[in-house]
Amino acid sequence: DLAAALRELRAQYEALAARNLQAAEDWYRARCARLHERAARSQEAVRASRREAGECRRQLQARLAEMESLRGAHQSLERQLQELEERHSAEAAGLQDTIGQLEDDLRNTKNEMARHLREYQDLLNVKMALDIEIAAYRKLLEGEETLFSMGSTGLSALNPLPNPTYSFQPGGFSSST
Repeated sequence: DLAAALRELRAQYEALAARNLQAAEDWYRARCARLHERAARSQEAVRASRREAGECRRQLQARLAEMESLRGAHQSLERQLQELEERHSAEAAGLQDTIGQLEDDLRNTKNEMARHLREYQDLLNVKMALDIEIAAYRKLLEGEETLFSMGSTGLSALNPLPNPTYSFQPGGFSSST
């Protein structure tokens, strides 16, 4: 009996051990499956993170390249701005010189015009003096004609002034008798 009871007990223990072993294996497989599933998700997350990191690196490199390009464009624009300022400064200085020359030319032209006006006034004075002198000679000639036509009266009677003389001076007209 004892051997049968031991066999039965042994069979129960073996059945219990087999069930426990089966349960442990099931639990182990389920646990491994969950861990594999988590590992797969983690690997996928790692791959996604790596892809994202790679994309971020590419974007960073693109931004750095764009920044360098913009920095170069900025420096180029700064140089162009400086060149334009220098050119405009030179042009402004040239225009100021031109304005100065034109003002000098205008001043010289005004002075020359004033000189020409004085010369014209002097010539006009000379012309008027000559016109007066011509008129005086005309009167003298008319007086002599009347003297010849009258015959009896002398030249001295018609001309009350004894010896008229006219002299021309460039500054103006002067008549002295």
